[in-house]
Amino acid sequence: MINKDFFEALRDLEAEKGIKEDVFISALEQALTAAYKKNSGEARNAQVKLIPEKNTIKIYSYRTVVDNVEDEEKEISLEDAHQIKHSYKIGDLVMQEESTKDFNRIAVQTAKQVITQKIKEIEKQSVYKDIAEKEGKLIVANVKRIDVDNVYLEIGGTTLEGLLTKRDMLPNDNFKPGDKVKVYVRHIRDDFKGTVVQVTRTHANFVKLLLEMEVPELNNGEVNIVGIVREAGLRTKIAVSTTVPNLDPVGACIGNKGSRINPVINELNGEKIDIINYSENPADYIVSALSPAEVSEITVDTAAGVANVLVPENKLSLAIGKGGHNVRLAAKLTGYKIDVKPTAVETTAHKSNDIVSTNSANIILDDDFFDDIDE
Repeated sequence: MINKDFFEALRDLEAEKGIKEDVFISALEQALTAAYKKNSGEARNAQVKLIPEKNTIKIYSYRTVVDNVEDEEKEISLEDAHQIKHSYKIGDLVMQEESTKDFNRIAVQTAKQVITQKIKEIEKQSVYKDIAEKEGKLIVANVKRIDVDNVYLEIGGTTLEGLLTKRDMLPNDNFKPGDKVKVYVRHIRDDFKGTVVQVTRTHANFVKLLLEMEVPELNNGEVNIVGIVREAGLRTKIAVSTTVPNLDPVGACIGNKGSRINPVINELNGEKIDIINYSENPADYIVSALSPAEVSEITVDTAAGVANVLVPENKLSLAIGKGGHNVRLAAKLTGYKIDVKPTAVETTAHKSNDIVSTNSANIILDDDFFDDIDE
């Protein structure tokens, strides 16, 4: 029965769950009104009101005052209305309180269902809000279970699972239930199965956030990451800069004897990381981006966005990289098409809009590659 104890229970829920009593009252009134109409007749105009300050429930039916009554459930004659209150006139609504005696059992059942559903709904919204704030961030999760292609993660402080697919794992990742694993929250979405938290270890931002954990200068703004590109499992290239005099941004990221970069490399299972100085001079920037290759000469056509690079013949494979990954990443990082050739091959430099560096870096990348350069 809906009585004082019922309303006290609502107040206890507010204290325990942090859900305002008004939220329950509003939901209950809508549900109880629908339940009453279903029980007494859908055609009837009625409204159920909960009155917390009096610890009671009221049911009101209402009919419109008309000259000729055609629907007794919704209309009342002026004569009958005057028997209730003489001031009623045509068009007024006549409200009448109904007995709750036969409705109490239905009301209690409906209330239980509504309260349970409302709690689940609000808790889900709360959890979704909490996890949504983690989108685009690095989290540590526990491996819950594994199937053939997917790893399911337990995200601390939530009832949600993180989904780490095979394509979002590094080639030599090997997890087992109970392992703690660092992941980047790529995307959070709702589907028919519920909330799906898609996480990854292959995104370039995963490396960026790992590095930020180790390098205080990245967090306080003394060192900035200008660009980062990655082929997960092979190599990441990061361009850094600083406006602080006498601060070496590359050295700050690497640390004494690799103390800062090594933990990142270990987390990536040995993936190579090249950290280079950003330069507004395209030639210098491209030379640095081709690290660890040695560049003999470079000619840059800034108008065409093309760089022709010469490297020592015995360093050609290093400049290109396995499967072309080194020069491909350098191209992504700098935004230039890069043609790398050994010094033994004669080349003719561009004569207009050229920038040449003698301190400086053959693979030709097609236009389709550069259409996706920012992906």
